[in-house]
Amino acid sequence: MRQEQREHKANRNPQPFKLFNDVLEGAKAFRMTPVKIGIIGCGNISGIYFTNGTKKFNRIVEIAACADLDLSRAQAKAEEFGIDRAITPEQLLADPDIEIIVNLTIPNAHYSICKAALEGGKHVYVEKPLAISREEGKELVELAQAKKLRLGAAPDTFLGGGIQTCRKLIDDGWIGEPVAATAFMMGRGHESWHPAPEFYYKAGGGPMFDMGPYYLTALTVLIGPIQRITGSARATFSERTITSQPLHGTKISVDIPTHIAGVMDFANGAVGTIITSFDVFGFPFPNIVIFGSEGTLQVPDPNSFGGPVLYKGRRDKEYAPIPLTHGYSDNSRCLGVADIASAIQTGRGHRASGELGLHVLEAMHAFHDASDAGIHYTMKTTTERPAALPASLRDGELD
Repeated sequence: MRQEQREHKANRNPQPFKLFNDVLEGAKAFRMTPVKIGIIGCGNISGIYFTNGTKKFNRIVEIAACADLDLSRAQAKAEEFGIDRAITPEQLLADPDIEIIVNLTIPNAHYSICKAALEGGKHVYVEKPLAISREEGKELVELAQAKKLRLGAAPDTFLGGGIQTCRKLIDDGWIGEPVAATAFMMGRGHESWHPAPEFYYKAGGGPMFDMGPYYLTALTVLIGPIQRITGSARATFSERTITSQPLHGTKISVDIPTHIAGVMDFANGAVGTIITSFDVFGFPFPNIVIFGSEGTLQVPDPNSFGGPVLYKGRRDKEYAPIPLTHGYSDNSRCLGVADIASAIQTGRGHRASGELGLHVLEAMHAFHDASDAGIHYTMKTTTERPAALPASLRDGELD
């Protein structure tokens, strides 16, 4: 298949009533009142949520308040982004005007904040992982279902143009039947750049729980749920030294595995391999590759929203770049929050779901369990592949 044929196929999106649809969608967006959200946790990751929540998605969500255990951090974010109120977490959870709690706290606090929000009748979107333990994650999913509330979990990067393009190519049959996959996330850890990296080496941290959600979510979205897992894990260094500021020179004890190699059997029969590591200096491999019966797809970094996407068919000598079929190729964190807000108003399902987050959480534990016990671990959860995003969306739109 020639390059121009590939580009035409990737970009093909017939819209015979485009003008009418544009007017209709514009009218729908105009009628929609932004859903009020509150952010708990004003640390390192929060800046992009504030930026996109107040700009890119401000027709869908309104950041009505923010909170942090350190009130001064919340006040600083409120001043920087023009948020009306900076309050305590307890005050935000009790605020009757807030519909969605965005939980950006450290992993140890994910469960308690999410549970309090759900018990208070609020929808929740939480940064990854959904919780630290499988039992806590399962409880949150069941609580949300019982209360008929939305529970969403990061990452939402799979909604970006890069992975959505890959999803379309797979669904359209470009690689045939998925046969195998590889995934690599390898580096030297966070102590050289993160201002407070200790929690990355405690329960709920490590390369699998920190970065695994991006890779396992992407693989599940592209291939489907995981059925069985095995793996090997080790902690190469028992202690780390922080070289970033302001804690330069501080020693960290390592309590979790920092190099994990695993094998995944997917429900559709595909076999995947994954390595996540904080123990090495770089790696010469693509982030994710999906191998099919008719072709191969190089998937972009799942911790990003854009490309590049590379494709090689059975008759092609080399990989060729595929133009992105979908938008949101820049850093669009908060997209998952906006998707929940839009889903609340339209009644459809949201995509970065608690069920997907729970499946990924169980898978991450499964690699550790399989290594500890020397077994194959059979997954107890499953999940639906979330609905693909429409290719025609403009920036700031979800439906």
